[in-house]
Amino acid sequence: MNRTLLFTAFCLLLTACGSKPQPPQEMQSIDVNKNLPGDSTRYGLACDGCTDSLLVLLPYEGGDPDTLDIIRAFEEHRLYGRPHVGDKMAVIMNPDSTEEVLMVVNISTLQGRWRYLVSPTLRHLNRPLPDSILQRIMVPREYSLQLRNGGIAISQGAGKPQSTDKMSPVSYPEQKRYQHWHLYNGRLILQTDSTSQQVPDTAVIQLLRRDSLTLRFKDHEQTYYSGNNK
Repeated sequence: MNRTLLFTAFCLLLTACGSKPQPPQEMQSIDVNKNLPGDSTRYGLACDGCTDSLLVLLPYEGGDPDTLDIIRAFEEHRLYGRPHVGDKMAVIMNPDSTEEVLMVVNISTLQGRWRYLVSPTLRHLNRPLPDSILQRIMVPREYSLQLRNGGIAISQGAGKPQSTDKMSPVSYPEQKRYQHWHLYNGRLILQTDSTSQQVPDTAVIQLLRRDSLTLRFKDHEQTYYSGNNK
């Protein structure tokens, strides 16, 4: 009798566990790694077995890891950040091949705080300034762009305009206050505000390493550096 009751209780427990809602499969913030309409990029994690010519990619959509040929991307200088085990990757495939990659972007390397210097310009003055004063006031400022998980972008460096700024003999370029970012077909999309009607900025990645980043915008090219990227 006791065995019968125990077996019945065990079956009820299994039934209850089976009907319990399952937790979501994706527990980490990978919003920027999901495909938007029209985005042909493949997103996933770099796995053990990556070499200078091969990328072993575990796709986010599930399944077994895929071994992809990245020789062409390397030869055409479209390998932006070498893959390491566990890195988040974005790849653009050759439409004529299921194994050849045309572009690789290491998202884990791209994420972090990127710094850059901006130089002031001299305002129109009634009289010229001595060189000693110019050396003191023509000092570059450091701005930064931080790309975080979940598509969060933070611009830092230039504070809110102060009343004293108008009295300064120099002026610094205005800094765009980006709040969101994502990749789209290998390009970096930077947006100031999701509710704003302003057209997002699109940047083409020219160079990506652990300590350096170069982006080409529509009207200029910007080089960044990093002392402590993460």
